[in-house]
Amino acid sequence: MLVVAGSSGRVDVVRAQRFAQLGAVALAQQWFGGSGQASGICEIPVEEFVRGVDLLVEAGASRVVVVGVSRGAEGALHLAVVDDRVDGVVALSPSSVSWANVGPGLDGQMTPARSSWSWCGEPIPFVPYDPAWVDPDPPVSYRALYESSLVVFAERVGVASIPIERARAEIVAVAGGDDQMWPSLLFAQQLEARRGGVGFELIVGKDAGHRITFPGEAAAPDRAAVYAYGGSQAADDALGGVAWRAALRLAHLD
Repeated sequence: MLVVAGSSGRVDVVRAQRFAQLGAVALAQQWFGGSGQASGICEIPVEEFVRGVDLLVEAGASRVVVVGVSRGAEGALHLAVVDDRVDGVVALSPSSVSWANVGPGLDGQMTPARSSWSWCGEPIPFVPYDPAWVDPDPPVSYRALYESSLVVFAERVGVASIPIERARAEIVAVAGGDDQMWPSLLFAQQLEARRGGVGFELIVGKDAGHRITFPGEAAAPDRAAVYAYGGSQAADDALGGVAWRAALRLAHLD
């Protein structure tokens, strides 16, 4: 199991340990903010995740499943496209397209806008952010920013869409209908359409938000005064329970 957190930058060791306790070879990977890495999500080499798969295989993993959250799910889907060793992806609150950077790259610069991802040294096509959008008063919901960016840069969406039809991995996309960070349900439905329903499962919690928690996990740190995530603890937990069972099934741990 390769466990990839989102833009919080945390290394989700606790989640990886839970899979390991069930018998999986598990790795919680830091993919930005570490030594030799960009401090922001800016032109992150997908090769970072390939190296994570290398480590799992070297450690004896017979099946590789990636659990990615939000921006980490974006990276996990890119990994599945380029690495046939990936057997499954659980994409929690995913995106269907590559987005512009959040934070600085290796050069320490945040501008001009660049891709969040690269492959073989080349930036992956991306959707920029709507330059007319202004942060509202907290708690901040970024959903409107992503929705408006898809409209303003509609001509970029096609080339920036993650080509998951090329991935051999089975994909489970998990989304809350009340996600206020970005429209993950819309993105998950777009992923499903792109995949043609083949090797794809869509799990939806209509009242859940962005932060989906697996059974037994502590609630995410309360940052509701700063950001609007949507959902409720009960709805997020309920959706996480269904997602957890799907993850165990993909990993053959059920």
